[in-house]
Amino acid sequence: MIHTSSLVYIKPLTRYLTNYKVKKEIIITNYKKKEKKNSLFTSMEESKAPHVVIIPSPGMGHLIPLIEFAKRLVHQHGFNVTFIVGGEGPPSKAQRTVLGSLPSSISSVFLPPVDLTDVPSSAGIETRISLTVTRSNSEIRKHFDSFAAEGRLPKALVVDLFGTDAFDVASEFHVSPYIFYPSTANVLSFFLHLPKLDETVSCEFRELTEPVQLPGCVPLAGKDLLDPVQDRKIDAYKWLLHNTKRYKEAEGILVNSFFELEPNAIKALQEPGLDKPPVYPVGPLVNIGKHETKQTEECECIKWLDNQPLGSVLYVSFGSGGTLTCEQQNELALGLADSEQRFLWVIRTPSGDANSSYFDSHSQNDPLSFLPPGFLERTKDRGFVIPSWAPQTQVLAHPSTGGFLTHCGWNSTLESVVSGIPLIAWPLYAEQKMNAVLLTEDIRAALRARAGDDGVVRREEVARVVKGLMEGEEGKGVRNKMKELKEGASRVLKDDGSSTKALSLVALKWKANNKQLEQNGNH
Repeated sequence: MIHTSSLVYIKPLTRYLTNYKVKKEIIITNYKKKEKKNSLFTSMEESKAPHVVIIPSPGMGHLIPLIEFAKRLVHQHGFNVTFIVGGEGPPSKAQRTVLGSLPSSISSVFLPPVDLTDVPSSAGIETRISLTVTRSNSEIRKHFDSFAAEGRLPKALVVDLFGTDAFDVASEFHVSPYIFYPSTANVLSFFLHLPKLDETVSCEFRELTEPVQLPGCVPLAGKDLLDPVQDRKIDAYKWLLHNTKRYKEAEGILVNSFFELEPNAIKALQEPGLDKPPVYPVGPLVNIGKHETKQTEECECIKWLDNQPLGSVLYVSFGSGGTLTCEQQNELALGLADSEQRFLWVIRTPSGDANSSYFDSHSQNDPLSFLPPGFLERTKDRGFVIPSWAPQTQVLAHPSTGGFLTHCGWNSTLESVVSGIPLIAWPLYAEQKMNAVLLTEDIRAALRARAGDDGVVRREEVARVVKGLMEGEEGKGVRNKMKELKEGASRVLKDDGSSTKALSLVALKWKANNKQLEQNGNH
């Protein structure tokens, strides 16, 4: 029961709370109105921003550098970007996660899966990727119709190396076609010369007795050229040739490299001659931010690195798609053990070979079960083996990391350059042999693990090259070269750097195109 004298205090308190509630509601309403106004203003500003559409080839390795490219367009030049993503099936969780985490000025649409049931299972990845883009054109066209109806037709369409059939849609809507080339200037030069080489070389490239010598590029033996050109009778080669013939239709090619890394190749590509578009080196475009997923593994291997001496650890990884045979993985393990160097190894279940009984006696789900008996015990004081995945950019940026045994994928290579980490080149597929030759014989930022006549890198060779990189004179040379390249990569991305200027030049062209369209009333 409330005492009557308490009412003297309760009535004013009730009035105060009522007034407070009313004021609070007014404040919240005004705040919401302001937010709505700001949101409307932002959306109006975004709708005025010039619009670019990017079509990545299927695969995370193609998507990652294009996302970094999109971020630069948005943050440095005020563009809106739409990713149009196709594939054989529904988008992967990784695709949805990474695209969903981007700012609102970078949107994405996922196309219905294309039907490739008529394509043989033996068809190369180049065939499947090219057909995915070609058979998506009708859906891409629908989105361009929608953009036109909304008054935000893109000022440029950017495709990557196997997406040139989407130029047909760009042409219908009078949109400027561009290529983003995610590999080296050396490989780009080969792509641009391939239509002519196809006419002049009569044998298989692997049968050539003289190296292929292109202006400004490292000479290449035919057997070191990228996989799809090793057999000119297969569809993969025909699709590669089909795409490279369409490169001249682009109004420009942006290459994920930079002048200090490939000065001779870039200079040759920018000289007049050869029926080609202007080439703009805009790299290195790499993700140097922290990964937000798989925190458990991240913490374990990063904590382990925290306790190792500076520059003492060799990081071993063959990328998201690289696997070794059972025999090769065994030799690598024994070689790492014999080298007596510290290592962090991202290990995957090996690829199959003729010895199926070997697989039958192991767990398919546990890559560690394929390691030689006693390996983990023998190396427990200086090795850390992690199944399937590691936060690579963080590992490479860690002070304890002193080397990287890599498949020479270009994303991984550029991440190493940005962190100044010297390499051991161990190419597996695609254009990786070309990259390995470039890195070892021209740039000289890597040592090469040499395979024997049977194609296997033996334990003695593994131990030799690992020791050579981590504590030998050869290692000092490539380490010094990587320090130079790290400084060069930093310079080209500054406000007055060559890669920043190259991207600004392209952005200005697109914006000039935007203003011209607005003046004509067609925006």
